[in-house]
Amino acid sequence: MSYRNQFIWQRAVQLAINCYKFTRLFPQSELYGLTSQIRRSSVSVASNIAEGYGRRSKPEYIQFLHIALGSLRELDTQLIIAKEVDLADKDLFTPVLNEVEEMQSILVATLNKLKG
Repeated sequence: MSYRNQFIWQRAVQLAINCYKFTRLFPQSELYGLTSQIRRSSVSVASNIAEGYGRRSKPEYIQFLHIALGSLRELDTQLIIAKEVDLADKDLFTPVLNEVEEMQSILVATLNKLKG
């Protein structure tokens, strides 16, 4: 089975797509600031899930899932900062932040299942 068939990877890709679409609303002056950081960290989540899935052992996969979780927490922090400095309408942040929280729950549950 391919990593592309994995629910966790599919959700992470959708999160990255949503972050790209959302950051289009940010001012052009932020293109090399929070826009770029949010996009990179969201892509990193899906990328690390994919890379870990292709590794030879379960411990390596777990390690990459932890890296993905770290990227997800970076993303959460960046979104909160962007919200607080008014880079977009505050109400627009809620769906994206909720998606980040759901992805975190999925990642933690997957890690717990793999470790157990």
